[in-house]
Amino acid sequence: MKNFIKLIRPKHYFKNLFILLPLFFSGQINNTELLLEGLVAFIAFSLVASSIYIFNDYKDIYNDRKHPVKKFRPLASGLIKKSTALNLMLIFLISGSILMYFLSFKSFIVLTIYVLLNFAYSLKLKQIALLDVTIIASGFVLRIFTGSFAYEVTLTIWIVIMTFLIALFLALAKRRDDVLILNKSGKKTRKSIDGYNLKLIDGIMIMMSAVVIVAYIQITITEDFMIKFESENLYLTGLFVIFGIMRYLQITIVEEKSGSPTEIIYTDKILQINIFLWILMFSWFIYI
Repeated sequence: MKNFIKLIRPKHYFKNLFILLPLFFSGQINNTELLLEGLVAFIAFSLVASSIYIFNDYKDIYNDRKHPVKKFRPLASGLIKKSTALNLMLIFLISGSILMYFLSFKSFIVLTIYVLLNFAYSLKLKQIALLDVTIIASGFVLRIFTGSFAYEVTLTIWIVIMTFLIALFLALAKRRDDVLILNKSGKKTRKSIDGYNLKLIDGIMIMMSAVVIVAYIQITITEDFMIKFESENLYLTGLFVIFGIMRYLQITIVEEKSGSPTEIIYTDKILQINIFLWILMFSWFIYI
């Protein structure tokens, strides 16, 4: 059972909470009916995401065996048979798709795009440097569109922009870890790694850090934003964004532990406190 749980990666489901972002930023997270629809979309998306994780592991068996951590995955280690994994993949894919279809046809279309994009990513596109991280970031944008259509809340441009920028920043940090593995062990964990080196990734990450911070502050001081949330103080939440970016850069460049953003979120107390305080302050301004 532990191996099956590892295979479907429920720890990664927190990424799908992006589905609830449009609801949170619309000031309606306390609307029980809309929240329930969002949670159903979250469950459906999570089921489909698990099927994609399985497919990705299936395609990456040989590369994962070269990775110091991924080699312990159920498929790479041989603890679960390929045929069993593929059958489980189909069950999760079909059940999640059906659930989303009955919830919202528009969300189902977005989910279908997500599936096709990720299958193409696993089959070929992940081998192309820069395009691979762009696709990962696009997946988070598709999540917020899924939520927006599920509970019919208008999606604002600034949510799309910030989601893409932050997701791209995290994806680049993950690729940096792959470069470190190549430099230290000589093992190439993915084909796209030929298009990266530390100088390139560090340069892009620093650029992205500046873009994320400037974009966030610029958005919070626009007149439309202040009118929408009836507050002129939302720019203060930028302090937590700045600190969060600096902390993640510290983890990535100094501690060299950026291989799994999921593990970082689950284990780094500093980031957890920072995210909690950002949510608390933002909620105070838009809900109280």
